[in-house]
Amino acid sequence: MSEDSNHPDVITAAAQGRLRTIIERVERLEEDKAAISADLKEVYDEAKGEGFDVKILRKIVRLRKQDRIKREEEEALLDLYLSAIGGL
Repeated sequence: MSEDSNHPDVITAAAQGRLRTIIERVERLEEDKAAISADLKEVYDEAKGEGFDVKILRKIVRLRKQDRIKREEEEALLDLYLSAIGGL
């Protein structure tokens, strides 16, 4: 039986090369991500060593990433829901 180049299980040489390139890029990015994660851990450990609360630092970083209007809407909803259940 001959191979059919139109068969869905066949990948052309060009597609194989492109796939390899994509996978290699993802692998490099994963390595970069691991290095950045290690750097972030080091900075948070440094902050903790200086007496800062890392949980609060992470929250501040998350809040600073948010759009101001979106953050205000979220805070307003939080206040509304808390008041609806009688507070904390």
